[in-house]
Amino acid sequence: MTAPSTFGLSSEARNLHWLLTNLVEEVPGIQSVAVVSSDGLLLLSSDATRNLQAREARETKVSGPRGSSADLATIVSGIGSLTIGAAKLMAFGGVKHTMIAMDEGSLFVMSISDGSLLGVHGSADCDMSVVAYHMALFVGRAGHVLTPELRSELRQSLESATAGGVR
Repeated sequence: MTAPSTFGLSSEARNLHWLLTNLVEEVPGIQSVAVVSSDGLLLLSSDATRNLQAREARETKVSGPRGSSADLATIVSGIGSLTIGAAKLMAFGGVKHTMIAMDEGSLFVMSISDGSLLGVHGSADCDMSVVAYHMALFVGRAGHVLTPELRSELRQSLESATAGGVR
């Protein structure tokens, strides 16, 4: 993982970056992670270099790299919306988490707070229960600090970092 610069960020933002870094580095099989706001915007990512490549590709009308955290954020937002809609139609209450197992990997989506989502792309050989456990720890630690002010700070930080080519 390319460690993002946390210079100039609040202590809460630095703590979230630290939690994300630990999630990626300590859990075997995690390939990328994205934290997405309720309106589908990427707030925090484990894959800064590929996010910059995806942004540059979009600006030059070339298809972006597959599997980047920017792509993951789009998928997580869509799956989150779909499962929330399904839960409302079925009257089963709120969605806690979603897991999709594929031949070559897994996708995990977990609610953080007020519509924000944590998305994890795991390898085919990852232990799904270990990934889900560590995601729940992240959500428990991040949920109470992910305020509207912090989401705004994270979004501005991500935009300025990718616009400047530094992350």
